Amino acid sequence: MLSQPELLSPAGNLETLKYAALYGADAIYCALKEFGMRAAPANFTPGELAEGCIFAHARGKKVYLTLNTLPTNEELTRLPETIRDARDAGVDAFIVADLGVVELCKKYAPDTDIHFSTQAGIANYAAANAAYHLGAKRVVLARELSLTEIAQIRDNTPPELELEAFVHGAMCMSVSGRCLLSSYMTGRSGNRGECAQPCRWKYYLVEERRPGQYMEIGETRDGSYILNANDLCTAPFLDLICQAGIDSLKIEGRAKTFYYVASVTSAYRRALDAYLKDPYAEHFDLPDDVIDELDRTSHRHYSPGFYFGKEQALQTPSHTYVRNWDFIGTVDHWENGIASCTQRGRFLLGDTIEALQPDGTVVPITPEWIRNEAGENVDATPHPMMHYTIPCKTELMPYTLLRAPKKPCPDEVADPNADTTICCTDC
Repeated sequence: MLSQPELLSPAGNLETLKYAALYGADAIYCALKEFGMRAAPANFTPGELAEGCIFAHARGKKVYLTLNTLPTNEELTRLPETIRDARDAGVDAFIVADLGVVELCKKYAPDTDIHFSTQAGIANYAAANAAYHLGAKRVVLARELSLTEIAQIRDNTPPELELEAFVHGAMCMSVSGRCLLSSYMTGRSGNRGECAQPCRWKYYLVEERRPGQYMEIGETRDGSYILNANDLCTAPFLDLICQAGIDSLKIEGRAKTFYYVASVTSAYRRALDAYLKDPYAEHFDLPDDVIDELDRTSHRHYSPGFYFGKEQALQTPSHTYVRNWDFIGTVDHWENGIASCTQRGRFLLGDTIEALQPDGTVVPITPEWIRNEAGENVDATPHPMMHYTIPCKTELMPYTLLRAPKKPCPDEVADPNADTTICCTDC
């Protein structure tokens, strides 16, 4: 019998957690200031984690806390307090990779579920079963697995053991994230959440006796990005992942903005709901607007990852992102045909913009006027976090997101060797 998979979204701060919950996530994973595999996001204080759990639980959502670094002896002394704080905050599960952390979680929060992180490298059913016998309620599978391998794991593990797999987001060039490049090259350990992403850098060849002479490796006309993995996108075959036996569909992106998380979550919510309407259908009809939505966030070129074999796990020889839309604001409330908004990006009077609502509907708007907080008519929204109003006949929900097609950068120049443009790094 097919289960109803959970949609799991990331959150690097409390604001993102709220947007993830409102835009369709069944559960959200996040971290405190320490012991999580993402150091770049603001992450949560114990108080914010408690607030996030209250917000999520009130809406029937779950919250999982990542404790998936490999702690040092000195750090272990602080871990019991962290576990107790998270337990008291109300988290539903810990995501762990280290066996010592597993034991501490069982000791200080025995009633909280344990999920084995993808950092544990669960790549076969023997490893999954071992995790289960150690107390795991769920294992997050290695990203290098194919659909066939996942199905084999499902067939050879207890049905009580939940399986989780990544369905969207950035892909690491290393096996299950076990990479030392950043640590060796920059002193920032990827295994401690501080990866400098040297796999995304542009590389040249330098001969030992000719220092300073950089020779093109010549992968493509744009240079050489020999380790640069594409982003994962599984929406077109989400049905196959569900049918392979996955219980939780995980979106990557704890370092991403709340706009990115909300947009991607909304898209996968629509995809998953379309599948669940008729899970036994011979063909999965992905709603047309799902890919449209996934193209409205900044991303690398997409690929299906390893799900159909390693030959399909593609890389694009470029460090650039596909970015065709700009996030410009949020709707705080709507009343009598007027939307009250907070600026997150500039737009001009006369521009046609889109409003993405928490229920997944998209409303096009061409405001006839813009008024600042003083009620004065203005031609643009140039000031960060400024409050303004615009007319909109369609009622808009709170937490609605506003965006606009990306305009050419003033510093953009034509690339004579390609059909693209080269944009300044500050865009």
